[in-house]
Parts: sequence; C-alpha cells; structure tokens
Amino acid sequence: MRNEMRDLARRKLDEELRYYRQAGKEKHPTRELLRRVRQVLGVPVAEVAQKLGVNRSVIFRLELSERRGTISLRAMTRVANAMNCKVVYAVIPQDGKTLDEMADRRKWGKLLGVGVRD
Repeated sequence: MRNEMRDLARRKLDEELRYYRQAGKEKHPTRELLRRVRQVLGVPVAEVAQKLGVNRSVIFRLELSERRGTISLRAMTRVANAMNCKVVYAVIPQDGKTLDEMADRRKWGKLLGVGVRD
C-alpha cells in the first residue's frame, strides 16, 4: 500500500511539474528573471526599492546576484512581491525525464544490481 501511495504521489507530481520540465530544456530558463520581469512590466527600480525600503543600488545588486545564481529564495521572493508577482520554483530531473521514469530506472537498477546514475 505504501508503494502504491508513493507511485500515485509521484505521478501527480510529474503532472504538476510538466511545464517546468519543458522550461528545463532551455539552456538558462531563469536567467535574469527579476530584471526582465521588472522591465516588461515597466516597474522602475526606484519603485521596487521604495516598496522594499532600500536604495536602488540594492535592487541592482539583487538582480546581479540572481544572474550569478547566488540570490537567496527569500530575497528573490521579496523583490517579486514588490512587483506584485510571486516566485514559483521546481526541482526536476536533469535529463528531462519524469520522476516516475527516474524511480523506475532506480528500481530496476537495484533489482539487477546495476549502479544507476541519475
């Protein structure tokens, strides 16, 4: 019963992550999102800074840290909220497969005594 519940949960999660897997096929699907979203919405840096109670330079540093991949999820969420947006993230298999396919491969690898590299 426990394995059946896990299988059901995995299939449901795979369905929820479908669009993220598609986005994951891009080389850099989330590069510079804060800056790009701010620009397409026409939100000035000064407005975001004012809502967060910081100087404009802080917003530029946060956008730079996002581009470098060093921004915290908390900081990214705060900036997104200041633009009336929210951060949605996902964890997906690197090879674009589903979690169900990964779990199946791991199960068969264990049964056959073969090392499985995910």
